[in-house]
Amino acid sequence: MDVSAPQDLLQRSLSQVSRAVATKTTYPVLSNVLIEATDDSLKLAATNQEIGISTSIPAQVAEAGRMTVDARLLSEFVNTLPAEPVRLSNELGRLVLKVQGMGADAEINGIDADEFPLMPQPEAGAYSAAVDPQVLREMIGLVEFAAASDDSRPVLAGVLVRFDGDRLTMASADGFRLAVREGQLTAPVTERLDIIVPARAMRELSRILGDRTEPVELTVTPNRGQLVVSTGDTTFSSRLIDGTFPDFRQIIPREFATEIELSREEFLTAVRRAGFFARDNNDVVRIGARVSSDELAPGQVQVSATAAERGSSQSEMTAAVNGPEGQIAFNSRYLLDVLSVLRTGRVVLGMNGSNQAGVLRPLESTDYTYVIMPMVIGAN
Repeated sequence: MDVSAPQDLLQRSLSQVSRAVATKTTYPVLSNVLIEATDDSLKLAATNQEIGISTSIPAQVAEAGRMTVDARLLSEFVNTLPAEPVRLSNELGRLVLKVQGMGADAEINGIDADEFPLMPQPEAGAYSAAVDPQVLREMIGLVEFAAASDDSRPVLAGVLVRFDGDRLTMASADGFRLAVREGQLTAPVTERLDIIVPARAMRELSRILGDRTEPVELTVTPNRGQLVVSTGDTTFSSRLIDGTFPDFRQIIPREFATEIELSREEFLTAVRRAGFFARDNNDVVRIGARVSSDELAPGQVQVSATAAERGSSQSEMTAAVNGPEGQIAFNSRYLLDVLSVLRTGRVVLGMNGSNQAGVLRPLESTDYTYVIMPMVIGAN
């Protein structure tokens, strides 16, 4: 193999694929990056057998070839090189990669590319759908954080991805909250399909999408075991979680006794402020809604928290309160999570008393729903 590629493109691609490198493994090749030079491109790939990332960059190929080397070591070395073409080469029969940059070179011992796992690829005739990359990225950002952080119930550690007609739906839940976002596919699918993708994989996919604008192709392998995402010169794959996601439609309340419309930014600030005190009281923050005695005047919302040994905090803001006055308590972290990722100016909080789930939605859209279970309001 003998290939030269721009240092900036090589470093950027190494940084991208290295996110799929296994950090703790009994298989040394999983700590490596696959380097494959063919025609006029250099392909880089890595996998930890949960996710896989491969990408190609333009290169000058004097001699085709492939091998694997330690991903971290190669990336660190290339990162120190000046912004000049980097030459990667090895001699036939030797598993040593020679890296040459301006004024510096290194030799890195490698492993035969034949030991590197096969990466899933899009297959002709497989189930596939297309979506705008920025729509997909936004959807991931609005749901993945609500997935369970442990694997005690595997399906809850994943994100449900539902293809149905021209609609794409994502949902995640951890038993205390539920996030659902609906979006549009660029073309309708022929049949409905539900898959569950690990939340960790969805976060990595969101990073890969970045500010890309070219359409994203989502392909599910025939055995329903892998999701393959193709965007430009990059391919991302993830194993799928086997199981059935809960029927989230049954969890979402359809009507509310009280609806509160208020500024997202003000609400976020108030919850963050109360959260400083809530840390010492199981993260409990209380939301109290009051209707104005003057029908033409706005209502009031108070966000408060009390810590027996530290003190208390109260914040008040104006809001449109429709329905009877009430109070409800939530985990402050669950509120902060959603208020931090929403980009809407105003939100609506729906509630049916202090002991039933509350629902937070953007005022301007019906495509997103966040259900949050209440905490018991009692003595501090």
